[in-house]
Amino acid sequence: MAKPQAQPEAAPVRESVAKAEQSLYASVLAIRDRHELERLGIAFYDVETTLQWSYNADAVFHAASTMKLAVLLAVFRQFTRGELALDEPVHVRNKFISILDRQPYMLDIDRDTEGEVRERLGRTMSVEQLAYHMITSSSNFATNLLVDAVGVPVIQTALEEMRIEGVKVLRGVEDHAAFAAGLNNEVTANGLLKLLRLIAEGNAYGEAASARMREILLDQRFRSGIPAGLPEAARVAHKSGNISNVHHDAGIVYLEGRKPYVLVVLTQFPSETGVRTAVADVSRDIYECLAGMDGG
Repeated sequence: MAKPQAQPEAAPVRESVAKAEQSLYASVLAIRDRHELERLGIAFYDVETTLQWSYNADAVFHAASTMKLAVLLAVFRQFTRGELALDEPVHVRNKFISILDRQPYMLDIDRDTEGEVRERLGRTMSVEQLAYHMITSSSNFATNLLVDAVGVPVIQTALEEMRIEGVKVLRGVEDHAAFAAGLNNEVTANGLLKLLRLIAEGNAYGEAASARMREILLDQRFRSGIPAGLPEAARVAHKSGNISNVHHDAGIVYLEGRKPYVLVVLTQFPSETGVRTAVADVSRDIYECLAGMDGG
């Protein structure tokens, strides 16, 4: 007797993915219009279902604080190569050099989000302490100290070694002369997605380095972006970025009972409108789409 043949599952799976993509596209357009966004870029990859979806993912945006992900990557490159110890002391001084005219400039450290770095002025902090504050509280002071410690060429080398295209770091933050001249750090949604996938999958200079980066990113304090669109129990290893006319977030989302997914949402809007909830809305739609596919 002939054995019964298994029914192919490829067609239903393709149909489910196609419906998910159509639903996401429609919801993203609605979010873009509702929030009156000038530009929107999204890149998404789900490890559980292998669904990958994007919208304007190669569009170039001002990086804002998402560039700190590239600095973090470079720090751990140097660490794994034995060229920078995580406990190495860094002199905390408020003097940096503009890439435009090589003139010194200072940060308005009273506006820095991390008081601990400011309080260490004139003393030292370890590389790991600075990396932690750079990510978790988005300290610009810590960021510039690390950019000087590792060097912009090393940051770009790390990106090139990892074959991350679409992320460009020219300078530290608050270099206002360079900003006015258009010399800015830039990112694409696809570029940040690649960077975070490497960290999520343990391929950013090895599992040990990747795991420590994930730990730091999971302690992120600013949660108005991707986490705001998720259930309270969700854990997100992420880095947001905000200036007057952009609000970005890029993260690895961990939900109970499934493999993680990586999501990057970049938004630009008229500066007079203020920060919107578009990032959280996109995050919510992605989550609901996956919950539907998971049968939740």
